[in-house]
Amino acid sequence: MREVSELTSGPLGIGHFVNLIRKTIKQDRLFQNQAIKGEVSQWKQYTSGHTYFTLRDNDGQMSAVIWRGRCKIDDSIKEGSEVVVIASLDLYAKQGRVQLIVDKIEPINAIGEMEETLRKLKIKLREEGVFELEKKSLPLIPKHIAIITGTGSAALSDMNRLIDNRWPGLRRTVIGVLVQGKNAAEEIVRGISVARKLSQPDIAKKRGQPPVDVIIVGRGGGSPEDLWAFNLEPVARAIIATETPIISAIGHESDLLVSDMVADVRASTPSNAIERCVPDYNAIQMYLSELGERLDSSSIRQIGDVRNKLKLLSSMLKAAPMAGFTKVKIKIQGLASRLKNSSKVLLAKELSRISNFETSLSAVHPYRVLERGYSMVQNESGDVLTEIKQLEIGQRITMNFADGLADADIIEIKNKSE
Repeated sequence: MREVSELTSGPLGIGHFVNLIRKTIKQDRLFQNQAIKGEVSQWKQYTSGHTYFTLRDNDGQMSAVIWRGRCKIDDSIKEGSEVVVIASLDLYAKQGRVQLIVDKIEPINAIGEMEETLRKLKIKLREEGVFELEKKSLPLIPKHIAIITGTGSAALSDMNRLIDNRWPGLRRTVIGVLVQGKNAAEEIVRGISVARKLSQPDIAKKRGQPPVDVIIVGRGGGSPEDLWAFNLEPVARAIIATETPIISAIGHESDLLVSDMVADVRASTPSNAIERCVPDYNAIQMYLSELGERLDSSSIRQIGDVRNKLKLLSSMLKAAPMAGFTKVKIKIQGLASRLKNSSKVLLAKELSRISNFETSLSAVHPYRVLERGYSMVQNESGDVLTEIKQLEIGQRITMNFADGLADADIIEIKNKSE
């Protein structure tokens, strides 16, 4: 038998081949976000803001680049410095040059001290059994959420937008804190302390609002240094000591911090925290509608089954009225008992679920808030207005009170700072 070798495609262009290699590198996790240590050589910082250098040791070397604004560069780093970088491998196709794209660079001593402190804290908490403590469950429908984050941050804007989309009018209190820097840990602990006070029924009653029943500690992503406050023991202890369920929503999905490990729920991002604790109002309405339809359908089906069996029993009676009477009577009684019991179980189960929803919905109903002396403001489109910046001079608004409505025109706007 003759072997045949066929050329199924022509030769690849070198550019195409280089880009295939680049694609392979990009998709392989081994070459992405690796911690690499070595000595700095040929350190050059250009006026463009980019920094180029070679990372080397006795066994090898590789070119590296830090793009402008990519990360903070310690002033102590210079030619000959021992450093640790977090970098990904890339291939510059035009020149066929492989290089490291650096996302983070630190003197090796600084990284070592921070990592050692973190390692000791994790061992300490593990020995205390902190990581095995039972996690507190989130409420089915929260009545009042405390959000601890940086004021004016993108994370806060994302969370507020999602809350308004998923459950408009849900009570929330924003506790602004520093989320990075020297005083961040102290600020975060203060924020958690404030949230704990707002969760106490007596204090909440004096403020005319429901107690806080969920606390979110959140911020967007950043470098390990930016997020380091959430790895510190005071923050961990404050979270552990809190009786109200806490969601840790720090950084992006790849960042796992001590706050994530000790909190009741870990969310990958601040937006994910809202998705985890705030149900979708429209989805619940749809569920309740489907539940009603299922109950109706189940009842109709059971009644149909009973009618069919009664027809069968009736025909048995006609065929042998005397001999079959007792037998049929027993079957009818058994059938009636089964129908009664199954209906009770089904109805009890579904009524319990409906009762839970009803209790939660009632507690967060806007009119409960209005009865405590507050009002709800809407524009002419019916949208709820929650901030002064949503108002304009001459705008017509509707104010909702517990016992009626009132229309008004905006003639003057004043901010709290004025």
